[in-house]
Amino acid sequence: MRDFATTAPDAAPAAPSFDAAFLHDPYPAYSQLRAAGPVLWRDDVFQGAWLLTRHEDVELALRDPRLSSQRTGGWVKRIPGVDASFAGRRAQAGLDAFQRLFGSAMVFLDGADHQRVRKAMAAGFHPTFVKTLRVEVERLTDELLDGLDAGAGFDFIAAVARPLPSRVIGLMLGIPRADEARFMAWSDDLAAFIGALQPTAEQLRAAQRSLLQMVRYFDALLPARRREPGTDLVSRLLLAEAAGDIKADGELLAQCAMLLFAGHETTRNLLGNGLYTLLTHPDAWARLCADAEGMPLAVRELLRYDSPVQYTGRRVATDFTLHGTTLARGDLVIALIGAANRDPDRFTDPDTFDIGRRAGSHLSFGSGPHVCIGAGLSLLEADVVLRAVLRRWPGLMLAAAAPRWNGIAGLRGLAALPVAAAVSVS
Repeated sequence: MRDFATTAPDAAPAAPSFDAAFLHDPYPAYSQLRAAGPVLWRDDVFQGAWLLTRHEDVELALRDPRLSSQRTGGWVKRIPGVDASFAGRRAQAGLDAFQRLFGSAMVFLDGADHQRVRKAMAAGFHPTFVKTLRVEVERLTDELLDGLDAGAGFDFIAAVARPLPSRVIGLMLGIPRADEARFMAWSDDLAAFIGALQPTAEQLRAAQRSLLQMVRYFDALLPARRREPGTDLVSRLLLAEAAGDIKADGELLAQCAMLLFAGHETTRNLLGNGLYTLLTHPDAWARLCADAEGMPLAVRELLRYDSPVQYTGRRVATDFTLHGTTLARGDLVIALIGAANRDPDRFTDPDTFDIGRRAGSHLSFGSGPHVCIGAGLSLLEADVVLRAVLRRWPGLMLAAAAPRWNGIAGLRGLAALPVAAAVSVS
């Protein structure tokens, strides 16, 4: 077992706990971690991992070829209780199938494989194409908002933040809205597993079940799409498969499943975190009500201030030294994006929410080869939804019932955000 203060000064602060208080507000703990040292070992994160908290180091980790995105094997197989939970040949075969699919997703690929798969997906997320979706996103947003009574109050997460990104990615993938509830339930299981600092065997079993159900769903969809391809993302991936740019079966299905998951999970949290932050900063809300053209810069600050993705992982591919600490081949490195976005060496008054902030660049969409391919789509959805809410209900406020956080460390978001307005403005 390595010590928390491996690289910290002699008077290192006490190690923060990743407890309920952390899940509610992780930023005080991040400040403690930054003060303790630039490279810290924690046994209570993925059964042992190095933590990076400073902007410069997190950005380096996201770009450094000595750190590999291929990390799922150790992640899955080292979970306490996994051997007992997956005892027997059939259970082990199911775990192996989950591992292969999970590890085939673009986010977990390196080098030429990552470039090959990313290129196959790129056209579907090109800025020019994303811009054409604005009218459809506005229509879907209005459809959801039209059915709400702000005077009576509503849960913004359940009514808007949860269904809208699901409908948008469903539209892009060419899958029916009737299946929306299933997609969201599957994604919930994957989020609970992927976003846990110390996943349990039970979370793994739920994620395995949901990912395999996702894959079976797409496997049943592909024959018809092969016969009659459209302009949707699934059809694009099938064309890439035919051209040899995507491997058949597992790799193709893994991309479909992870697109469905990633296409709405983080955007849902951006919408919820964003509205909550604006409502708890009434001066910023009033400024945007007066001039909604400030929204793009405000969304950028929302992403920095409370990132939907709080960390990502890398596996050390070759030994190297960082700040005097040796990171050995096979070690897991957790790049704490949420901490980097509040680094005082990068941002002036980092704990202050400032919708006019221009200096500094957040890392909420990552950096380097794995920068989020759907960033433009998320920005578009946030801009459309928040503008629409501001326009309709400038008097919107938090309701008496308290917001509820989802309790997922890596994918920070609200499970419920009750809001209300004294007057509805059409």
